Amino acid sequence: MSCASMSGVTATTSSSFSMSDFALYLGIDYSGAQTPTSRLKNLQVYAAQPGGVPEKRSSPARSNNGQPFNWTRAEIAQLLLEQSRQGVRFLAGIDHGFSFPLAYFRRYGLGSWPEFLDDFVRHWPTDGDHVYVDFVRDGVLHARGGPAPGLRVGDASELRLCERWTSSAKSVFHFDVQGSVAKSTHAGIPWLKRLRDEAGERLHFWPFDGWVPAPGKSVVAEVYPSIFRNRYAKEGRTADEQDAYAVARWMADMDARVALASYFAPPLTDLERVTAGREGWILGVM
Repeated sequence: MSCASMSGVTATTSSSFSMSDFALYLGIDYSGAQTPTSRLKNLQVYAAQPGGVPEKRSSPARSNNGQPFNWTRAEIAQLLLEQSRQGVRFLAGIDHGFSFPLAYFRRYGLGSWPEFLDDFVRHWPTDGDHVYVDFVRDGVLHARGGPAPGLRVGDASELRLCERWTSSAKSVFHFDVQGSVAKSTHAGIPWLKRLRDEAGERLHFWPFDGWVPAPGKSVVAEVYPSIFRNRYAKEGRTADEQDAYAVARWMADMDARVALASYFAPPLTDLERVTAGREGWILGVM
């Protein structure tokens, strides 16, 4: 890897960094509604192979007449885990925040993303089978012996650097508004920790494990479908289907154009890169 710094901006390149051996591009439109085992129409998965058009992936669960059920959050995590165990090198774009603003880290004395994950799941155990995000927010879980509400919170005005670089991304703390990602973020982060714990070295969580993914590893990255959704004709898909489709299509398209690697190296200063190394970054924001 070689790094060149000009006017405080660090550009990262690598002769060994190749996206061309991804076998699968997964676009995942997420939802923080209900519980991790609830079947939600808002959870959508599309998958594209190199040179192909994304196709809808259905839940492995089937009804008595053979029709697929909607996905659950637990099933989506299992899908990624199984793909990694099978040795399929994939790039997965998931539509929720992977971390919180730097102010949150300072407020609660957290020094790294792994430390943030450990701390978060203690206060927001939203991967529990019967746990709603609102159970934590409203103190219902505390009444059952769980964590007290309000111990790990933020303000809707707090934005990560990557959110400030977009025109419309909302704070990960901005609940109960149209287009909010707060609930899906608070529901999804514990599953990132589970994947990290169970998949081990097979998965690269970008950019926390490094801005340049290691050769041969599958990559899990945060995405913001609003950036991509209007590039592709909707063709009868629902809004959630279109978001998942557009993410998978964009990743496959950028790789086919030999442009995907550039999005893993946004033009950040050294200080911004350190900040984003804890806050996370949205793949596609440049």
